[in-house]
Amino acid sequence: MSLHIEKIAVIGVGTMGAGIAQIAIQSGHEVWLYDAKAGAAQEAQQKLSQTLKQLADKGKFSHAKAEQDLARLHIANALSDLSDCDLVVEAIIENLEIKQDLMLQLEQVLKADAVIASNTSSLSITAIAAKCQQPERVAGYHFFNPVPLMKVVEVIQGFYTRDDIVQALVQLSEKMGHRPVVAKDTPGFIINHAGRAFGTEAYAILSEQVAEFYEIDRIYRDGIGFKMGPFELGDLTGMDVSHPVSESIYQQYYHEPRYRPNINTRQRYIAKQLGRKTGQGFYDYRSGQKQGDVAPVFVGRLNDYPSVWLGADFAQDAEELKRYLNAQQIRLDTQAQPQANSLVLLACYGEDATTAAQRYAVNPEQVVCIDLLYGLDKHRTLMPSLVTAPHLLHAAHSIFNLDGQSLTVIEESLGFVAQRVMAMIVNLGCDIAQQKIATVDDINAAVRLGLGYPYGPIEWGDVLGGEKILTILERISQISHDPRYRPSPWLRRRVQLGLKLNHQPQHQQEQAA
Repeated sequence: MSLHIEKIAVIGVGTMGAGIAQIAIQSGHEVWLYDAKAGAAQEAQQKLSQTLKQLADKGKFSHAKAEQDLARLHIANALSDLSDCDLVVEAIIENLEIKQDLMLQLEQVLKADAVIASNTSSLSITAIAAKCQQPERVAGYHFFNPVPLMKVVEVIQGFYTRDDIVQALVQLSEKMGHRPVVAKDTPGFIINHAGRAFGTEAYAILSEQVAEFYEIDRIYRDGIGFKMGPFELGDLTGMDVSHPVSESIYQQYYHEPRYRPNINTRQRYIAKQLGRKTGQGFYDYRSGQKQGDVAPVFVGRLNDYPSVWLGADFAQDAEELKRYLNAQQIRLDTQAQPQANSLVLLACYGEDATTAAQRYAVNPEQVVCIDLLYGLDKHRTLMPSLVTAPHLLHAAHSIFNLDGQSLTVIEESLGFVAQRVMAMIVNLGCDIAQQKIATVDDINAAVRLGLGYPYGPIEWGDVLGGEKILTILERISQISHDPRYRPSPWLRRRVQLGLKLNHQPQHQQEQAA
């Protein structure tokens, strides 16, 4: 069966619904707006008219095009007015019973071959369709705000959803200029699922007092390369939004440790320190500007430096450190074992400084560890042991400030900050692929477009190095015994075989062809 979608209805005309209507009319579809609140659809129509005219004024397209698009926008005064629509997209309140009731009402008025889609972000499509006489025509169609700018949409196949409906929604998405990503009906789908590691690991790191929240943000932003740190993003989104979502996904996955929420966010949620909307979150916004960020400390050139003895888990890290130290004219201690007055610099993975010192059989009083997961080109992170001599830590701080780059000194931690975060992000992406919730290409595209990451989680693992990611997870798991860090079989097998994480087995390639 081949479905042809021309007439689209949007139910619920908030920001999300209006955005869906906008891209639909702009791509040549006839659209009907309906909302249970009297006058809401008319108001949304007026706002859309203003939006398109403003865009035309800015030269995005002609005023004639804007008028043509607006002529395809209609108001429905009752659900029965939608009887001739090919597709109905509901974008109403996130309440299962209310959505189920709407589905039943729609079945009474729509033609037999019409598709019903839910824009839900957190509810099961299978559950939404459970009471329908034809659950096979119900699918998920999850957009992101602002819809015209967020060029990705999740097409979710419920337990009964027909394959041809999934394909029809995929084709419609492309026609509307959005990248469709197809997902199984699982909690969080792709994007909200894959995004769990970004915040949950940061909150765990803060709880362990590894670093201040603003330093963690700086490592995320200036080191790893995210547009925002987790605490900046949490303040922007609002703890009243993000914390309940974390608890919901944790509950839906039957307390899977990887999604464990954090008491820090729960307390802020209860205390109404929600972020920008209340003037106070992790940062303070009461003045109208973000307050509470503390600039990194810079240590200038010293009169004298100790020689540096290097230990590195990976040869390329050792070479990178040697090049940097030679460029800064820092003496290297090339003895088999470090001299008593040398700075012992360890580029380790997945360990704290104490464990790394024991593994390298060196004096922990001389040890400073450095995170080289993303190299030396950006913000650096140093980690001393509990007993590192202050003058050696001061010297290390100065050495890695000499080229003008900033750095953070953290407390002892298994796997620094960036290592823990990136290992969890990559591992979760691999686990989503392992469960076949979506294809590797769709997982990567969804995260790039929906979350704004520089890379998708699985391709990022290849950029950083799958062996490094696996080493981090295995060591943290072994030392902490925390099951949240257990490596995904998808990751482990590919590293063991020397394959890229993006590698698709030959038999799967043949099946896809």
